[in-house]
Amino acid sequence: MTLPLDIPHGGKVLGMGCDLAEVERIQKAHERHGQSFLDKVYTAAEQEYCLQQANPYPSLAARWAAKEAVAKAFTTGVSEHIGLLSIEITKGPRSEPQVQLLENGQKLLEQIGGTEINISLSHTREIAMAVAVIVE
Repeated sequence: MTLPLDIPHGGKVLGMGCDLAEVERIQKAHERHGQSFLDKVYTAAEQEYCLQQANPYPSLAARWAAKEAVAKAFTTGVSEHIGLLSIEITKGPRSEPQVQLLENGQKLLEQIGGTEINISLSHTREIAMAVAVIVE
């Protein structure tokens, strides 16, 4: 049986990135800057999903870490090549996290010959982490 995350025989990992985010840091940024912070970092869909949680901050921190991990997998980091709003974390059919690239993100993926980005997220009340892998 082949799972969706299997790399085809001969497939190539083009980039890998990981990141950690402190939940309290994300919470304080939101409390200090309000909606403007959310709008600079998260898409409308990400905000809707996270803000419906009883405690939205672990989910917001996990998405921050995911965006950073994806940018690191591209080897550019968050930069003029790919911004935080160029990366959206959505849910797949089994509620698994998925990466949707918007704006410059999709162009960058095509430029390096990538076909998809696999991502894994995890969080506690204090810290969130993400790992991203770009495959050919």
